[in-house]
Amino acid sequence: MSIDIVLPARARAQLNATGLHLARAGRPVLSGVDVTVSAGDRLGVVGENGRGKTTLLQVLAGTLAPDAGTVHRVGTIGVADQEMPVGDDRAVGDLIDAELAQVRAALRAFEAATLALAEERPGAEQAYATALEAAESLGAWDADRRVDVALAALNAVSDRARPLAGLSVGQRYRIRLACLLGAGHDLLLLDEPTNHLDAAGLDHLTAALRAHPGGLVLVSHDRALLSDVVTTVLDLDPTSDGRPRTYGGGYAGYREGRRAERERWETAYRDQQLERRRLAQDLSEAQNRLVTGWRPDKGTGKHTRATRAPALVRAVHRRQEALEAQVLDVPVPPLRFSMPHLDAPPGVALLQATDVTLDPRLTTPRSLLLRSHDRLVVTGPNGSGKSTLMHLLAGELVPGSGTVQRGRGVRAGLLGQESPPPSRLRAFEVYEAAVGSLVTSGRLPEADMVGLGRLGLLPAEAAHRPVAELSVGQQRRLDLAILLAGRPHVALLDEPTNHLSMALVEELTQALAGTGAAVVLATHDRQLLRDTAAWPRLHLDG
Repeated sequence: MSIDIVLPARARAQLNATGLHLARAGRPVLSGVDVTVSAGDRLGVVGENGRGKTTLLQVLAGTLAPDAGTVHRVGTIGVADQEMPVGDDRAVGDLIDAELAQVRAALRAFEAATLALAEERPGAEQAYATALEAAESLGAWDADRRVDVALAALNAVSDRARPLAGLSVGQRYRIRLACLLGAGHDLLLLDEPTNHLDAAGLDHLTAALRAHPGGLVLVSHDRALLSDVVTTVLDLDPTSDGRPRTYGGGYAGYREGRRAERERWETAYRDQQLERRRLAQDLSEAQNRLVTGWRPDKGTGKHTRATRAPALVRAVHRRQEALEAQVLDVPVPPLRFSMPHLDAPPGVALLQATDVTLDPRLTTPRSLLLRSHDRLVVTGPNGSGKSTLMHLLAGELVPGSGTVQRGRGVRAGLLGQESPPPSRLRAFEVYEAAVGSLVTSGRLPEADMVGLGRLGLLPAEAAHRPVAELSVGQQRRLDLAILLAGRPHVALLDEPTNHLSMALVEELTQALAGTGAAVVLATHDRQLLRDTAAWPRLHLDG
């Protein structure tokens, strides 16, 4: 089967989208999105879960048609979806061949042109020149080597005969990503490409994307990757006017721009609410004056009452009209996280682990001592025992050897990697039950109770929905709320960036840095590791 060879556009590569709108089940997913990406541009797309990031990538790739708006593409496109189909009966080599289909076609055309030139067929010289230009433009002779380099760097299976069906999701994803990096596409559209990558793979991906000469659209929650790679950020989270925002200056420019935008939004909303309250108060005062003016003090003549009344009525009408005319066009700003006060008794041992082990994960004895204001970051590869150690410190597991001792009255709270099975109870009911249990058991003073709404983690609408109907990110926010409501003296956070928005992670990181409680983090998150670079490390090497 022959295919038409599409030559790379190189410096002419461009992706333009204007006025994209798309709704699903009557709910707007994309509203007024504009995208411009040229060769050398690296656009990061960010936003909470469900904001339409993956949908936008599908529209840009041409696999999903928008309800309104246009998309114009110049150049070859490579796409890495967030998920890969499981029922794939192909081999590794088939996946590579599919991604390098243009390369394979160009090499076949070159071989045919070479044979025609050797046989001195009519027009062979022009056909040979055309085929040579196409092959060189695609880097055809070096394409397989580029893929092999990427396969090795991403720790992916390189045996082309291996069936895909026998590989893990992570392995299949890494193979596909290596093919994209080696194919030399003009435009790369990548959805959460850091999934399933280890530290070495992340380093290679970062370097490859920075060196990519074409255009890049990158959907990611990985703050380190965004910080290291993107030149521009498109934020799909809600704004004061409902339209997406594009920020220049890379990830740092986005953070600063979003902060300023948020402050303007909050100021405008506050000003409108203050003005509305002022107008309502003026109306109330005018109505009171009307009542007292219409019924003057005893002994006042009818003439006085009659002359005052029309003016008072007009004043009431003017204030009523002013109140009705005020347009409340600034929506309520998103919640801001508010950390409750966490503290711990100074100068005493809050928690001490001595030579603890627990098969099969934590086999090397580990010891640590935590006091108020102590900080610790636990690092190590998957399977090295980080989560096991965190559960031992929280008292949720019993060590196979060694001891864990907690000071009298010391509260230790654990945020695990994943949420518990979701309940049919509403979120605020689950929260109140957890806090109430701490109070009735005497572990938390009643005066230290804090309402769910004060934490700024769940809006009222989500708090009154069953937990089973919340998104994964919202369930994670509920877990965090329950942990903090317990006012722990020792806060144990296992992969705290899982499923949380970047904005919340930054607010939480800043709040943890200033708390008086002891804090222990177990994480792979590169940006969180950068942000806590001054904290002591405990590395578990398995």
